[in-house]
Amino acid sequence: MAENQIINPPATVGSPSSQANGTATSAVPEVILQTTLKDSITISGVGLHTGASVNLTFKPAPENHGYKFQRIDLPGQPTVEADVDNVTDTDRGTTISKNGARVSTIEHVLAALAGMEIDNVLMEIDGPEVPIMDGSSRPFMDLLEQVGIQTQKEERLYYSLSENITYEDPKRKTEMLAVPSEDFRITVMVDYNSDLLGTQHAILYNIGEFKSEISDSRTFCFLHELEMLLEHNLIKGGDINNAIVVVDKPVSEEKLNYLAKVFNKPKVTAERGFLNNVKLRFQNEPARHKLLDIVGDLALVGAPLKGHILAARPGHVANVEFARKIKDLMKRDRFRERIPKYDLTQKPLFDVNGVMKFLPHRSPFLFVDKILELSDKHVVGVKNVTMNEWFFPGHFPSAPVFPGVIQIEAMAQVGGVLILNSVPDPENYLTYFMKIDNTKFREMVVPGDTILFHLELITPIRRGICHMRGKAFVGNKLVMESEMMAQIVRRDKK
Repeated sequence: MAENQIINPPATVGSPSSQANGTATSAVPEVILQTTLKDSITISGVGLHTGASVNLTFKPAPENHGYKFQRIDLPGQPTVEADVDNVTDTDRGTTISKNGARVSTIEHVLAALAGMEIDNVLMEIDGPEVPIMDGSSRPFMDLLEQVGIQTQKEERLYYSLSENITYEDPKRKTEMLAVPSEDFRITVMVDYNSDLLGTQHAILYNIGEFKSEISDSRTFCFLHELEMLLEHNLIKGGDINNAIVVVDKPVSEEKLNYLAKVFNKPKVTAERGFLNNVKLRFQNEPARHKLLDIVGDLALVGAPLKGHILAARPGHVANVEFARKIKDLMKRDRFRERIPKYDLTQKPLFDVNGVMKFLPHRSPFLFVDKILELSDKHVVGVKNVTMNEWFFPGHFPSAPVFPGVIQIEAMAQVGGVLILNSVPDPENYLTYFMKIDNTKFREMVVPGDTILFHLELITPIRRGICHMRGKAFVGNKLVMESEMMAQIVRRDKK
């Protein structure tokens, strides 16, 4: 299975630690912590499609909260997580729904949060749609900068792609590809068969460039699209100041008067170029805005990404479907699995001699080298795998793999320490398997690996019966997991 890892950002130089000889140093990777806001702050405007006046209040949120919207205008004030699993509509914007609450046109505000690398925010909103503002992410970013960012205590977890992901929509001529990269990078190409716009490209080399290079880019549409939307009463909050309207064909005076009336303007001009002669902020502003939408829509996967996204003629439909594919990989790889972090060089709670005071097993069938932690509810044990194990001469000697059944036995022995710790005289008891459930082997274990077993009780120990859940890790990889039930019996009653 390809390894999509939970990783730290690229290493940056921390405090160097000198080795014993005083001649060599090693750079310590900087741990990147999660962030939230220092205080609450509100922005007000109208929804592009609903035309409803709305107040959006950004509030600090605890670690691992993510982005959530709360419809404070609805009974019970239901909350909707900004998660791709909650997306219910991608027509002219991205909409999420849950618990009877619906919030639409969320992509620009999510892009602002992702662009500022803010991890945890609660957004209280008193209407069905995020205010459109000027059609870009910049007003949100400027507002959030006013209140400031607060560093939190939990580490930020990135999802790093180590395999390619592809998406294609022949009907829309959309193609998207994600490839592994040390940074979050996006390359966009758009082509609207328009002599005015032509083929455009936009590139984001890293998320730190988002504010200066992308956030100002406004949403846009062609005049014929605008006319269709107006005809169907679909952009009640539309205004010449919150979108770029591309005019690539001559427009009659009658139509200009109609547009002026619709937008409540004394006059509207439409020379070949842009409605009311709007000046572009960038020559390739449409392509940059498509990139902005990708940043916002991919924020729905629930974690900052490490990967290079290449997109040709993207849109919200493709962005969200692509986000779904990434989220599926995250689910497959059990992203955010809490990887226990222990210093394996520290003095153990019990070394192998201490372990043998608990367990009746002896070489060559003792598979626990040390115990790092032990309480009445959990245990952490270690097994060092070497080529000297007695079973490797017969278990793929030319390609040695630690047998799965012995991984189960090793985990059970670590669990045996947990259950035998519940009696004052463990040397007078033996442990027996009663049941093994939900066992999964996720990665191969080979000589040179150190397996860390973490087991915890599912239910309290009663009448000598222990029901526990165990996970086995090698480095930052989950290699095996299982649920097991065991019983301890006095030696003199077996």
